[in-house]
Amino acid sequence: MNKPFAITLNPGSSRANHTGAWRTERRVYVSGLPPCNDACPAGENIQQWLYHAEEGGLPAYEAAWRQIMTDNPFPAIMGRVCYRPCETACNRGQLDSAVGINSVERYLGDQAIHEGWPVFADNAPVTPPAQTRQPTGKRVLVVGAGPSGLSAAYHLTRLGHAVTIKDAGSQPGGMMRYGIPKYRLPRDVMDAEIDRILEMGVRLELNTTVTDILAELSEAAGGHGGEGCFDAAFVAVGAHIGKRAYIPAGDSAKIMDAVSLLHRVEDGTPPMLGRRVAVYGGGNTAMDAARTARRLGAAEAVVVYRRTRDRMPAHGIEVEEALEEGVTMRWLSTVTAADAGSLTIEKMRLDDTGFPQPTGEFEELSADCLVLALGQDADLAVLDGMPGVTFSGGTVDVDRNLMTGHPGIFAGGDMVPAERTVTVAIGHGKRAARAIDAWLRRTDRDTPHHYPQQRPAPAAYDKLNTWYYAGRSPAEARGRPPDRHVRRGDRRPGRVDRAVRSPAVHVLRQLLRLRQLLRRLPRQRRHQARRGPLRNRSRLLQGLRHLRRRMPLRRDRHGARGNSYWALVQGKERTMTYLGLSVLWLINVAICVWLGIRKDRLLLGAILGVFITSLVGILIMLLIPPKAQKHWGFHNWDNRAPAGHWQEAPLRNKRRSTNVGDTEVDA
Repeated sequence: MNKPFAITLNPGSSRANHTGAWRTERRVYVSGLPPCNDACPAGENIQQWLYHAEEGGLPAYEAAWRQIMTDNPFPAIMGRVCYRPCETACNRGQLDSAVGINSVERYLGDQAIHEGWPVFADNAPVTPPAQTRQPTGKRVLVVGAGPSGLSAAYHLTRLGHAVTIKDAGSQPGGMMRYGIPKYRLPRDVMDAEIDRILEMGVRLELNTTVTDILAELSEAAGGHGGEGCFDAAFVAVGAHIGKRAYIPAGDSAKIMDAVSLLHRVEDGTPPMLGRRVAVYGGGNTAMDAARTARRLGAAEAVVVYRRTRDRMPAHGIEVEEALEEGVTMRWLSTVTAADAGSLTIEKMRLDDTGFPQPTGEFEELSADCLVLALGQDADLAVLDGMPGVTFSGGTVDVDRNLMTGHPGIFAGGDMVPAERTVTVAIGHGKRAARAIDAWLRRTDRDTPHHYPQQRPAPAAYDKLNTWYYAGRSPAEARGRPPDRHVRRGDRRPGRVDRAVRSPAVHVLRQLLRLRQLLRRLPRQRRHQARRGPLRNRSRLLQGLRHLRRRMPLRRDRHGARGNSYWALVQGKERTMTYLGLSVLWLINVAICVWLGIRKDRLLLGAILGVFITSLVGILIMLLIPPKAQKHWGFHNWDNRAPAGHWQEAPLRNKRRSTNVGDTEVDA
């Protein structure tokens, strides 16, 4: 045999060496991805900036804000319009309530605007790695000044590239400005964060429509432009075109789409809607249109939706806020005709697949105006006819790096298949900026550009050792019966599972403590302790109290002192001790009576009763795992290692412990 004998033993069988229990498992800290970070579409390091923010004070707040700015240039905007998927995934929500991540982010963004913190600062508490990049001499064109285009321009500038933004609108912001009402996103907050990006050196050209991107690109980028053109392009024009539906309407019926309504309100020319307004749709834009109509003076705003609320695409917080402002809902209804001052509504029902089906029941609904909020489409004319670019379902086909079929042209935001929110658009801008930077820095541009991003697995709630900090046993915290999970190191010092709170275990535990106590007493005192207090239980306790107070315990050769028996027999443990002794003696009496009555063998019954009672105690001792005995009080053991996951330890890292007396010595 080449290996030592001890290594060939299975885990838990090292006691055969008579050298004490060996450690076969060790705690390992597993670094997992926080669920909030994993759920954030913008890819923020939420755990990190919350760590800075909880310190308090302006330096800590600035450090937290700069950590956010590493991934997201709009913390004040996101704190107002984000739908908080991070709080939905927060592990804290399974314990009591989620952390208010959105509120903290909004506060940090507002604090940065109030203090005037610049993006680049020499004495910044946190210096992002991208801040140190030198200018590369590359020029990138961004089409669209919406959240995705501004985010891409911000990150590309920090990576050292020169960025120019071209937008057909008169003001920057895109759908943040023309699709989100002022009551949700104040314009001074949005302008402050956009100006911060422009101060970094980003060039903005408004009222400029791009019709031919190839003419803007240089020949090296696959275009046919001349000197001074761009090396790459990112297209993010947004979804500004409202969808229409065929609804029979009279000549005097007033119908308009929700995108046009919000756009005209932003331009300062709101339309006349009347006293009763009906909004047809169930998305977030429908909620914004209904709430805007109320602010424009409409006495009644009704949302007509053909499904139920649980199938509504609008976020729950949007629906709740609309209901609080007086907006009414008409579920399972669809608009079939419109006329002056009234609408024809047909009731619907859901089939087995959840699709609405007509019922043939109609009713009239009074409405002076009908607003269609059936979704939006992106204007894809800027990429129409581009070599290699394909479309599907009203969106542009892109790879995982957001690059289209034409090399050097990237797309993001509402133009690509994804959820159409500000948070997702900002995340697309960051992803596209990193992909464009990697594409521009490659030497061989004909090589497929795959940039894998390895992400660790999220740290789910069921994998956290919350019992260590919450004061619960691991069996209770993990939802398993306590008697199936008894392992050294899985509980805090002094805690006992339900499985070890049986009367017999308490009896044996206290008898062992008493034996240790008596062994340390001189023979003369030991004789007095055995003779006096054993007359009744009260005198036993009094005698032990007297011995504990008057006579110090003798130390062993390792300097350890015995534990006090008196501290173990008070309160609940004393009650359990009496109960355990009673149960054991009742078993003994029952066996004696049964044998004496049925078999006429009273002496044999007494002997068997004592034997069985002793056997039960021995079996209980044998069934107790050696690792758990240290935590139950049979030995002095203090395990204060931090909580972590358990895994099998490598053999070279195993530690052998030899128990001598009441101390543990690492061998």
